[in-house]
Amino acid sequence: MPEEQAFSVLVKIMFDYGLRDLFKQNFEDLHCKFFQLERLMQEYIPDLYNHFLNVGLEAHMYASQWFLTLFTAKFPLYMVFHIIDLLLCEGISVIFNVALALLKTSKDDLIQTDFEGALKFFRVPVPKRYRSEENAKKLMELACSMKISQKKLKKFEKEYHTIREQQEQQEAPIERYERENRRLQEANMRLEQENDDLAHELVSSKIALRKDLDNAEEKADALNKELLLTKQKLVDSEDEKRRLEEESAQLKEMCRRELDKSESEIKKNGSIIGEYKQICSQLSERLEKQQTANRGELEKIRSKVEGCEKCSSLFNKEGRVRAVTTAPAGGTEETDEEKEDLKNQLREMELELAQTKLQLVEAECKIQDLEHHLGLALNEVQAAKKTWFNRTLSSIKTVTGTQGKETT
Repeated sequence: MPEEQAFSVLVKIMFDYGLRDLFKQNFEDLHCKFFQLERLMQEYIPDLYNHFLNVGLEAHMYASQWFLTLFTAKFPLYMVFHIIDLLLCEGISVIFNVALALLKTSKDDLIQTDFEGALKFFRVPVPKRYRSEENAKKLMELACSMKISQKKLKKFEKEYHTIREQQEQQEAPIERYERENRRLQEANMRLEQENDDLAHELVSSKIALRKDLDNAEEKADALNKELLLTKQKLVDSEDEKRRLEEESAQLKEMCRRELDKSESEIKKNGSIIGEYKQICSQLSERLEKQQTANRGELEKIRSKVEGCEKCSSLFNKEGRVRAVTTAPAGGTEETDEEKEDLKNQLREMELELAQTKLQLVEAECKIQDLEHHLGLALNEVQAAKKTWFNRTLSSIKTVTGTQGKETT
């Protein structure tokens, strides 16, 4: 059982079941319970009651722990648990049932003892006997079987108070007043002690409350300062956010302009590349046409040379000039002139072919330069895009991180 529930049960037993009254007013209510127990013994166990009268054994000598501790001082716990269960169900009158059951089961042994033997028997053999669960169970069955009416207990209580009044009336007034005075003095001392305790507790509570109040005020001041700092940080973060948004807008505009410029340059370079490609294709077509025309002229010249007896003897099948050993004297000049013409034509054709190749190489170089410039422009555009995107992401992360810290 938790401590809170156990304490609640204790408070319930002490106040609602009347156990606290046994300790008040010089145990007056406890002596009343002793009187009721003796009257019940006189009714239910008369021979044991008479034996106790003969030896001078009174109820307060052996039964005080039964009422004040609910049998927890000497008896085993499993028996005490049953007694407390019955107490919670039936009330404090259950103690009389258990006490009568104990006396009734031990009657034969108690009758044979004297005053000291009876007290010793109550201290040792009685609790030892009920360490056995079987004996404890029989005792509880006997206690439950005994019927003690509340009317009878009320009747015995009235008899006790009547006897007490008679004793007080028989006493001398001075003794009675002195006893009453002593009781009132004790009550007054107890109340003064309680008053001192309450005053000390009040002062301690006031000091503790003052300390708590000071601590609360210090915490409030610290929280106010922290709140002001947080507000200032919030204002600064909002300004920073606004500035970052402006920078982001400027970056977006700059990147847009760069992108437009890059796109225009790409379009311009594309148009230039297209023109160069067109020029190169035209040059290649012109070169091919010239090569075909040159081949045709070469074929015509070769056919003419082969048709001429004099010229065929000067060239081989591959079109190269043969080494001439002997030649007619009259045809030497004509042959030299024809050779010179053919050589001039070949030089012109080779020169034109070289120029055409040079133009083609220059066109290819320009195309490579344009492709290189295009690649650089594309890289710059991608770098501009990445830079803008990274700056935007970093600014967004910075703003969100600052806001997250402020909210925490």
